Amino acid sequence: MLQPFISQTLNGTIWRLQIDGETGIMAIEIRNETDKQTSFASLNILTGQTYFTALTLPERWLTGIEAIYKGIMLLHYYKHESGPEHKSIIAINAITSAELWSNYSLAFDHLSINGPVVYNTNIQPKKLFVVDVLTGQTLRPYDAGTDKPLENDIVIPEMTPVNQMVPGILPDEPYGNMVHYLNHNSYRIVSLHTLKNGALQQHLYIINNNDVVYHDLLNQDIQKLQPEAFVLHKNALIYIKNKAEIKVLKL
Repeated sequence: MLQPFISQTLNGTIWRLQIDGETGIMAIEIRNETDKQTSFASLNILTGQTYFTALTLPERWLTGIEAIYKGIMLLHYYKHESGPEHKSIIAINAITSAELWSNYSLAFDHLSINGPVVYNTNIQPKKLFVVDVLTGQTLRPYDAGTDKPLENDIVIPEMTPVNQMVPGILPDEPYGNMVHYLNHNSYRIVSLHTLKNGALQQHLYIINNNDVVYHDLLNQDIQKLQPEAFVLHKNALIYIKNKAEIKVLKL
């Protein structure tokens, strides 16, 4: 039977995950609605090491993760409480949690193979340029031909109709006509909902040679169908349990 390589409970709802394909470091945004506190965690899905679990910024709530690149976590603030527009970039060492640099005039646009692509929020029309992730210094203007988007190697499961599944492969009777399904190596990974005593539950199953080699109850007593329960990064299966616990298995 498979066992989690990482199992870490965090203080709030896991809101967003970002993975650095070069270092294997995963950055996590955690939002605690009760305390109106956003915090950040960092762990390594290659080694299993947890670096920190409760990093906070001076702004308690209106902040989040943009990306992680070369072991540097890029955070942001929000311009307004009611809007999605971002402002500022705060660069954090994802191992030590030390702040490396910050720039309150810039905003993050996307991550390229040559580094973060940003723009100055005070200049219109928007002009993109590439910065050094270690220092925040401008390297040059952005060039779409040279600065191609960085692939994140994250695989999201497919929504598969139940009637297209191999008969007998599902370990439980699913609620609804769709499941989340993914093949990797010799494993079949399935997330499905069941209806037990009038309440919805969400399950994760890993199947090998028609045998269930791993099962976890992800959510129970939920009111509606949940989105995809897991992602795959190379050979690491990553999923969230009860909204606050991150688990990683090696497949």
